[in-house]
Amino acid sequence: MKKFLLLCILSVTLLSCNQEKEREIERGLIAKKGMVVSAREEASKIGVEILKKGGNAFDAMVATELALAVSYPRAGNIGGGGFMVYRMKDGTIGGLDYREKAPMSAHRDMFLDDEKNVIPGKSTLGANAVGVPGTVAGIFEAHKKFGTLPIEKVIAPVIELAKKGITVTKIQERVLERHRPNFLKANPDSTLMTQNWKKGDVIKQPNLAETLERISKNGRDEFYKGETAKKLVAFIQSKGGIMTEEDLANYEAKWRTPITFQYDDLKVISMSPPSSGGICLAQIMNGIEPFDLASYGHNSVKAMQVIVEAERRAYADRSHFLGDPDFVTIPVDTLISKGYTKARMENFSFDKPTASKDLSYGNVQIVESEETTHYSIVDQFGNAVSVTTTLNGAFGSKLYVPELGFFLNNEMDDFSSKPGVPNMFGLVGAKANEIAPGKRMLSSMTPTIIERDGKLWMVVGTPGGSTIITSVLQTILNVHEFGMGMQEAVSQPRFHHQWLPDVVMIEPNQFDENVKEELKKLGYVIDERESRVIGKVEGILVLKNGELEGGADPRGDDTAVGF
Repeated sequence: MKKFLLLCILSVTLLSCNQEKEREIERGLIAKKGMVVSAREEASKIGVEILKKGGNAFDAMVATELALAVSYPRAGNIGGGGFMVYRMKDGTIGGLDYREKAPMSAHRDMFLDDEKNVIPGKSTLGANAVGVPGTVAGIFEAHKKFGTLPIEKVIAPVIELAKKGITVTKIQERVLERHRPNFLKANPDSTLMTQNWKKGDVIKQPNLAETLERISKNGRDEFYKGETAKKLVAFIQSKGGIMTEEDLANYEAKWRTPITFQYDDLKVISMSPPSSGGICLAQIMNGIEPFDLASYGHNSVKAMQVIVEAERRAYADRSHFLGDPDFVTIPVDTLISKGYTKARMENFSFDKPTASKDLSYGNVQIVESEETTHYSIVDQFGNAVSVTTTLNGAFGSKLYVPELGFFLNNEMDDFSSKPGVPNMFGLVGAKANEIAPGKRMLSSMTPTIIERDGKLWMVVGTPGGSTIITSVLQTILNVHEFGMGMQEAVSQPRFHHQWLPDVVMIEPNQFDENVKEELKKLGYVIDERESRVIGKVEGILVLKNGELEGGADPRGDDTAVGF
């Protein structure tokens, strides 16, 4: 009997060891001091170079942001805007809103015809699609408050990169080729970016280098009041746009209090309106929290049902309640409360989906292109920043300013051009997000920092338009619920639901066939397009030993660099 018991114990021990071995985590890049993860290796390297020179996360933020404008022009920018969430080494948190704004001549019906129908393409292509850019104001505001190195020293390697040139990757060649027809449509004259660039070619950008040199020398006002401002406005108006020098001169970045909430033992810190990211993330995670996802299994039928139904309800609320908090009253405390979400999830059933046509926004008493980009930074001092920045669509309005060397955003499309009519990402808006002079358009950007046991645990974010929120969500869940490392979590296939259209979007050829068939039998509509990519996540995970693990999304040229 004793021998039998001993054999049983030995068998259980060996089985346990084998299971642990099978679940061995495949880690990404490990660094001891600091790390930058971004969409391009050049930008990540320049960010780390600034850290090595003694700069902090905010110095590296400036350098990385501008380096992406050079190396990743489809989304990196000085002609767009973004959001930053930060956490200082002492636990202090905050958020910076440098989202674009509508010009003062903008009005509610500016993209409608005489019959009040949306004019196709008017809010996405050309000069009237352009919102007042906020990127330069944002980086200077962050540097003024927290930077430690002289701004000239921070920008110098970026200017050098623009002069020396960037090497075209295979992915970049494909993207430039795909968008060339629209470049020519928006810019009748040939520009630097309309050339037939191939993998291995070097793109030098001397005009952008000159613009950056002027900004480095003269500061933020160079972009908003100086020579650059005058040239920018003259160009936009020559193309029929409404932006004025006054619009630029009046632009200011704005400090915001982040959205914070608890999920299990995690404290999640994410961006507040006019980003919908933090509120929607809180609503979805509140909806998921009562369910045991780990026992259901990663990307299983039951796990996907819970997540999809929580997403459906959050996006329905997004369409009605959210907009620029300087213009509309948003019931933030109610929307992110666990009680409110519990009530919203009461009609959820594992037996069938809740049809979106039968689901509206919640009962509250009131007293994002897929070509965005994200970068995550942790410095050697323990500070962290999570930054998402964008031109909106790929290369924004496709309008390129040859003399200044950069693309302009098409952020005006992120307003609700007409209530009930979807934008380029299929998101339906309402009055809260209608166009108004000086107003910031609603965003899906979700730069996020997470604490565990009061300590920095994760820095994460992604591009992806309306899929940003759900990509960040699934990455967090992959680590927290399913025990993955950062790189492993970032690399997993993703899915998405946004209320309308009522479909579950999934990345192609990566989900179990039985899972897809079971979801279809239950009544879910699966949209599996061959070319679909959902998000390109950049994450940093603080390991138990204090080391940093980088997760750079394999869907692009994304790279983690650390030291």
